[in-house]
Amino acid sequence: MKVEQALAAGNRALQEGRVDQPPGDCAWSHFRTALDLDPGSEGAMAGLRAVQEDLIHRAVEFARDLDFESAERVLEEALLVRDERTAVDAAYEQIRGIREEHAAQIEIEVVRAMDAGDFREAERLLIDLIALGDMDTTVSQLRRRLDEARVYGGFRPGQTIRDRFLDGETWTPELIIVAAGSFIMGSAASEEGRSDYEGPEHRVTFRRGFAIGRTEVTVGEYRAFRDRTGYRTEAEKAGFSTIYDHHSGRLMKRDGVTWEMDYEGREAGEDEPVVHVSWNDAQAYARWLAQETGETYRLPTEAEFEYALRGGKSSRYWWGDGTPPRLVENLTGQGDISRGERQWSTHFENYSDQFWGPAPAASFEANPFGLYDIGGNVAEWVMDCWHDTYLRAPGDGTAWLNPGCKLRVVRGGYWASSPDQSRSAFRISANPDRHDARIGFRVARDL
Repeated sequence: MKVEQALAAGNRALQEGRVDQPPGDCAWSHFRTALDLDPGSEGAMAGLRAVQEDLIHRAVEFARDLDFESAERVLEEALLVRDERTAVDAAYEQIRGIREEHAAQIEIEVVRAMDAGDFREAERLLIDLIALGDMDTTVSQLRRRLDEARVYGGFRPGQTIRDRFLDGETWTPELIIVAAGSFIMGSAASEEGRSDYEGPEHRVTFRRGFAIGRTEVTVGEYRAFRDRTGYRTEAEKAGFSTIYDHHSGRLMKRDGVTWEMDYEGREAGEDEPVVHVSWNDAQAYARWLAQETGETYRLPTEAEFEYALRGGKSSRYWWGDGTPPRLVENLTGQGDISRGERQWSTHFENYSDQFWGPAPAASFEANPFGLYDIGGNVAEWVMDCWHDTYLRAPGDGTAWLNPGCKLRVVRGGYWASSPDQSRSAFRISANPDRHDARIGFRVARDL
């Protein structure tokens, strides 16, 4: 009779929300009394299981509200309810994940505050990070960066910067500061026009900002490199490159074509994006900038390129999911006509940019991050080695490299890309010595 009374009191307390309080008249104490009276009572064991589940749920909710101290206290109480700890251990793992995700977000916000020069906010956020506990290494690294930022000043996201060469006479191409942040890289299986090369989708988190070329490197900028170094490109060494032939409407090999020429093999304007350059040629240019400025110039990583290209968007293109509503890029438009009176067989409907071939740099609209021509004009070399999928791809935005890799990655649409090939997730592979009228590059540098 006393067992049944204790069980009834326990169930009544559960219904009324008195799970563990007050100490003498709560579900926990009543079910514990019933179990003491009858160690085999299934009702008492089920009641204590319900009490433990309620405490676990409450602990996870505390964690989601970022009250980790209360979460741990309630989980410790849940361990006292019954000997079975499988569910409690699972909750500890879930709460640890919530804590780590929150810490990563605070870290990004600290970097953003430093990049914006808001050092007081960065200090406040560091205190929040310290309060989470077990973050000594991260806090130490951020504290050192904060001290450096106070000395050298912080960059602002969207800011345009240039570096002067050590000789004081030459400037680098303009770059845009891209803020730290996170995005989903690749394309969903349901995205129209996607390939298996673009998956699986995965989250990439940049814990610090970076700088990337405002435009593709131009012929004039590459000329400064050649004039200062005497560098000979692979097209020059080979004695040929691939150009577009207006008579046949096809790409064809032609002798004597170099980086000084355009997509047709004619003399290129100084403000046109340089083409007929290989990955190796692009690397040589970036190394030259690094040597002459003392800064870490390089090619963008594939993750940096897609992050910058998307401009904070998750749509097929940075401007949306279909034909642009205005002039945004040099794309294959329905209204574009070549000198040979040709039109594109696959195109963006009701669109025309009036270019058949690359346009001068920054001829159209910048994307939301302030970058020009990143979704069209010419395709671009990036740092990474080619991998057929993103399985085991880095999640921190660094380049995915393998010793002696034979293929490199080309990103972004170009002047003759079909709409499917102009998508933000589109990617292809190419030999690092390839050079033709379609591929150029832009540079990046660490901050």
